[in-house]
Amino acid sequence: TETQPPVTNLSVSVENLCTVTWTWNPPEGASPNCSLWYLSHFGNKQDKKITPETHRSEEVPLNERICLQVGSQCSTNESEKPSILVEKCISPPEGDPESAVTELQCVWHNLRYMKCTWLPGRNTSPDTNYTLYYWHSSLGQILQCENIYREDQHIACSFALTKVKDSNFDSSVQIMVKDNAGKIRPAFSIVPSSSHVKPDPPHIKSLSFQNGDLYVQWKNPQNFYSRCLSYQVEVNNTQAKTHDIFYVSFSR
Repeated sequence: TETQPPVTNLSVSVENLCTVTWTWNPPEGASPNCSLWYLSHFGNKQDKKITPETHRSEEVPLNERICLQVGSQCSTNESEKPSILVEKCISPPEGDPESAVTELQCVWHNLRYMKCTWLPGRNTSPDTNYTLYYWHSSLGQILQCENIYREDQHIACSFALTKVKDSNFDSSVQIMVKDNAGKIRPAFSIVPSSSHVKPDPPHIKSLSFQNGDLYVQWKNPQNFYSRCLSYQVEVNNTQAKTHDIFYVSFSR
């Protein structure tokens, strides 16, 4: 199969906070017998895709330069030699990298609210006023977190994030932290909602001895089914000076 001409007019744009979209036009002078497919991958050849669409969107934290390479070919065969690859990069926002916040982490507590914490950057004034913005697919717009407070050395912000019952909310939450004066470089994070969840402790309903055995009954934290959780039960016997840990899970 003959090699096709390269794609044209490759461009890149950003939507929401971290949704990066590359678009391009078909090559000029492609063979009329060629059903065009497009090979794309990042600069280190990661996340390779071969699709018929002339665009590609990815959720990418914009903390460093990101480059996508795109080529055209006539099949989905990875062994086929594509056209000359065209590259388009997007750079992080301007500003001193040492001024951006560090250790930006977010946890979804009991499927009710998300709490994000971070440390100030090295080259940052101690009186910096921070702002956190967030977005996910259930929102129609980017929102600002209003509840910013300090926890020792860390700065934190919490915002409501509820799961609609029986819905499949498995999208990511896009986060950006910057300062009000625009003196520090913004920092970005993409939080996979399904892997950063912390349920509340279960509520112990009853505790009793029956025929020398200890029976414990508890209630699930709100918003969770038993099949979604595993439990750890710790038993301290001060008389026998024993400490036992039991693990309980329910079949899915």
